[in-house]
Amino acid sequence: MPKPISRRELIRRFRTFGFEGPFPGSKHGTMRKGAASVAIPNPHKGDIDWSLTKRLLELADIDAKQWESLG
Repeated sequence: MPKPISRRELIRRFRTFGFEGPFPGSKHGTMRKGAASVAIPNPHKGDIDWSLTKRLLELADIDAKQWESLG
């Protein structure tokens, strides 16, 4: 099972897949790539759980195996 990821690392990896941002939003910042937009969790104490990361990857249409290969 993959490990939790920091917000900073999440943003870095999204950028390697061509996303830009995070841009300010109403409640959460967003990362954008063309017409695709993914809400990024706000910074909190601790790391982002893999289950949330997996849902964000599905919204961004990023393969989990490709994502893990960056780590």
